[in-house]
Amino acid sequence: MKRIVCKNFGPVDELIWEETDDLSPMPNEVVIEIKAAALNFPDFLIVQGLYQFQPPLPFTPGNEGAGIVKSVGSDVSKHKPGDRVYFMSAIGAFSEEIALDQNLVFAMEDTMSFEVAASYQLAYGTSFHALVQRGSIKEGDEVLVLGASGGVGLAAIDIAKAYGARVVAGVSNDEKGEICKTYGADEVVIYGSEKLDKDAQKAFSTDLKSKSIKGGYDIIFDPIGDCYAEPAFRSIGWKGRYLVIGFAAGEIPKIPLNLALLKGASICGVFWGTFTGLEPQINKNNIDTLNKMVSEEKIKPLISQTFPMKEAVSAIKMIGNRGVKGKVVLVNQ
Repeated sequence: MKRIVCKNFGPVDELIWEETDDLSPMPNEVVIEIKAAALNFPDFLIVQGLYQFQPPLPFTPGNEGAGIVKSVGSDVSKHKPGDRVYFMSAIGAFSEEIALDQNLVFAMEDTMSFEVAASYQLAYGTSFHALVQRGSIKEGDEVLVLGASGGVGLAAIDIAKAYGARVVAGVSNDEKGEICKTYGADEVVIYGSEKLDKDAQKAFSTDLKSKSIKGGYDIIFDPIGDCYAEPAFRSIGWKGRYLVIGFAAGEIPKIPLNLALLKGASICGVFWGTFTGLEPQINKNNIDTLNKMVSEEKIKPLISQTFPMKEAVSAIKMIGNRGVKGKVVLVNQ
């Protein structure tokens, strides 16, 4: 089989598409012939050694995918060869095969494509946990989503609208804004692609406030951070929840805590990976709910592009340059 390999933390260009031995399962493992694997922003960080989690070298990046069970270990009871499945893993998805504990592998809906099954577990799992467990979303809430045209951003719009919320989407350009509108965003704010100076931050905050019909947002969903975080926080409503998802725009922001005091607001960290390990049953319930919402077409994951698996380097560089709208999926042909 072949796989993408990171031999040293460094530039994405140093990843290689390498031949290696086919896999054999341990007693509790399932070997999956991977048909599709989804790209996420942490894939860009982890190969450079910039993510919170640094796997031992060498390793294959990628943590969600779908395919067909090729073989199973002697103790496996949940799956059999030929099953169509999707999976979650810390690493290893950008490959032609993966071996995983049977508990990390899940049966697919018969009507679902491999591309869709591979594409929504992490982004939608993150956004669902953020909005439901951390944000306590309810019908009638007003939600501001920053970085709204990316994978987790569109997932947040999709889920928030399914819960009956009003959504304002913050994006860097008009094209991304149109995508958000097709996903149900009620209003769009364009903040541009350049870093915001103090005057631009004030203008951004004013613009955000003007789009709120409540005078402030119940929930702010922020996966980008940097210079956009403080002006966004200034638009939060009384007892609002500010969800810290990540820092895709670069810098980790510093927010004056008096802003939280004045609004009675909460700053809530969202780290889905740790949540899945510490609260597995709640996560399973979340994924079951999402699967049902997908099958009932209450949410519709957007796959904007597909790449051959061997061209993963180009796809990872694109997501690092914030050039991705929706989800990018790598496929084995």
